[in-house]
Amino acid sequence: MMLNMVLSFCIARVFVIGATLLVCVSYFGATTDDICVAAFELEREALVNSSWWSNLIDSNSSDHCKLDGVTCNTARSIIEINLPEKKLKGELSQFNFSCFPGLESLSLRFNYLFGSIPSQVGALSKLRYLDFSFNNLTGSIPPELGSLRNLEVLNLKGNNLNGAIPSSLCQLTKLITMALSRNGLHGPIPSAIGDLNNLLILSLDSNKLSGMLHQELGKLKNLVALNVGGNKLMGPIPSTLFRLTNLTYLYLHSNHLNGSIPPEIGNMTGLLKVDMSMNNIEGTIPLELTRLSQLLYLSISSNMLSGQIPITIAGLISLKGLDLSNNKLSGPIPPEIGKCSELRNITLRNNNLSGSIPPEIGLMKLEYLDLSHNKLNGTIPPFLYHRFPLDLSYNDLEGEIPDYFRDSPFKVYGNQGICYFSACSTLHTPTPSKSKSLVLRVLNIILPITACVIFLTLAFIVFLLNKNEIAKLMTGPTKSGDVFSIWNYDGRIAFEDIIKATEDFDIKYCIGTGGYGSVYKAQLPNGKVVALKKLHRAETEETTFFNSFQNEAHVLSKIAHRNIVKLYGFCLHKKCMFLIYKYMKRGSLFCFLRNDYEAVVLDWTMRVNIIKCVANALSYLHHDCMPSIVHRDISSNNILLNSKLEAFVADFGTARLLDSDSSNRTIVAGTYGYIAPELAYTMVVTEKCDVYSFGVVALEVLMGRHPGELLSSLSSPSSDQKIMLIDVLDPRLSPPVDRMVMQDIVLVTTVALACLHSKPKFRPTMQRVCQEFLTSKIALKMNPEMNLLLLKVLIPSKLSLN
Repeated sequence: MMLNMVLSFCIARVFVIGATLLVCVSYFGATTDDICVAAFELEREALVNSSWWSNLIDSNSSDHCKLDGVTCNTARSIIEINLPEKKLKGELSQFNFSCFPGLESLSLRFNYLFGSIPSQVGALSKLRYLDFSFNNLTGSIPPELGSLRNLEVLNLKGNNLNGAIPSSLCQLTKLITMALSRNGLHGPIPSAIGDLNNLLILSLDSNKLSGMLHQELGKLKNLVALNVGGNKLMGPIPSTLFRLTNLTYLYLHSNHLNGSIPPEIGNMTGLLKVDMSMNNIEGTIPLELTRLSQLLYLSISSNMLSGQIPITIAGLISLKGLDLSNNKLSGPIPPEIGKCSELRNITLRNNNLSGSIPPEIGLMKLEYLDLSHNKLNGTIPPFLYHRFPLDLSYNDLEGEIPDYFRDSPFKVYGNQGICYFSACSTLHTPTPSKSKSLVLRVLNIILPITACVIFLTLAFIVFLLNKNEIAKLMTGPTKSGDVFSIWNYDGRIAFEDIIKATEDFDIKYCIGTGGYGSVYKAQLPNGKVVALKKLHRAETEETTFFNSFQNEAHVLSKIAHRNIVKLYGFCLHKKCMFLIYKYMKRGSLFCFLRNDYEAVVLDWTMRVNIIKCVANALSYLHHDCMPSIVHRDISSNNILLNSKLEAFVADFGTARLLDSDSSNRTIVAGTYGYIAPELAYTMVVTEKCDVYSFGVVALEVLMGRHPGELLSSLSSPSSDQKIMLIDVLDPRLSPPVDRMVMQDIVLVTTVALACLHSKPKFRPTMQRVCQEFLTSKIALKMNPEMNLLLLKVLIPSKLSLN
């Protein structure tokens, strides 16, 4: 209604002004300039009425060409309106587009505009550039946009648009970029899209598009980037797609595509990034794929690929990232992978890979390696020691972990034959003599039987003792047989809501995979977004995983702190086990620091605040909970960031309630590189284990990387040397210049190093750490060059508990 009124008003004005001008021309000999003045008046009035320039324009001013974001031609008619990131609010229809027939460029991206896209935009016949991206626009895409025959760029991504993609858009033959991603568009991709011969970029990801990928896509000979990930597309990948020899970016992830990878993919020699993950693709990895010598990133994870990793993988000489996880690949890891000298990240988790870890991997410049959940055997090779995140969990590895692995971010859970550091020396026994062989044979028969009987008896006793406790934990409504919940999110969450929100845990909603489960993002009926940690189906039968899962629910149901990730509820069912958390938009601190672009967003003040948030959470667990809770796996990977970059401690799967009446002995748990050194020898868990891990994380936040080298230097005989603060800080950020910020950094560094004392009794408590952060003021004399030295000898004296 409002749109019609505005349009009628504008047309009426044109008619009145036009009639007036005709009279003027007829009777007073008016010039063409007079007509232009009238048109300018319409443009100026439309700008004023939009209220977007209300604080910038004088209602009596006629010089609208000087307005911010406005460009005029030589005739002083507006041809460009570019107002990105101006915090514009209101309904898009309040702007009278019909008053700007000469408009060639219109950009309103990253604002707060809402409502539908007015169909009158389709009348701007000279428009070449249209960008409404990242607003709150709703409704369908008006088919009238198909009349913009001069349009070269159409960017509507990041809105809430729905409906189908209008087939009329396929008439925009001059189009170079079509970006409709991150909306709610549904239905098939129009088959006529192949008529857009000039198209370079086609971005349709993160919608609800269905149907099959059309063979007609193969007609887009000039296409450089294709992204249809995060939809509901099905069927095989059309072979014609791989005729697009100019394609450099191919994203087909998170769909329902099936069939095999066509061998024609080897013809696309210009490909830089390929992501086919989270589909139903079968068959083997085609040898032709390894011809892509320029490929930088390859992910075909979470499919149903089988067979072996081809030895021709050596042909991917430019590859930096490889993810083949969550498939059915078997056989050994080919040594030829070492010829991919540029590889930085390798993820092969959750396959059936066997054999030993090839030494060629040690020659690479890796930054991340995940070989967990396979059938790899042999010992842990020393060449893997490069202080990068390493996960070898749940394999068949054996032997002793070398001491120098202690300072590296290293995981090795679930390897039955692994001994932890020098603790193995206590397990070494002499070879029995022949005279004792008969006795040993008897013992080999009797002892397992005896142990089994004892184990079953103890298990039954533990079951009886914990029955009441478990019953208390699993409170709330019961559904689907043995579903238990502690729903406390706005007072109501239903099991059906979770299933509906994730489409029965469709892989398109998966945002990460952890040690014993996958994490899904779900939007509930009330509009709120939550994170779901779901136990892997194959691991629901494993007692270890179930206990860890239940332990996390048990611990988190007892605690509440602003810096501990909030548990909204959980579900335990023989076919479906998941935890419901508050969603953390920015992901893990570990990933944030690894990304050069995101890391610079964390300035020094933010980093100090993150460290303080973690300290507050641990102080609460250690000193405010009864009994005290030890997390046991504090690492940057288990610290999550929300949209405001505030820190939350997460992943309580290995947390331990301390019992003053027991020895608190335990198996080694945690992430290597963060584990307190005494735990490998004493097997006794205390709060000081978390304190040590906190010290590592605090330094990691300041350094931007794991502080393994610094820890080694501090423990060396030459550790009395002075350590320059500038050598500790993250070089990706400019050195701090604000005096208070510098003082905070010195204080945090001092406290962190105190937490890393080799003797637990000399480490401060987390309560003391928080007190230091609140009360300590360090008097510093700093020159502009930041020539500030921290002496190791000062560290213990600052926070000594004795």
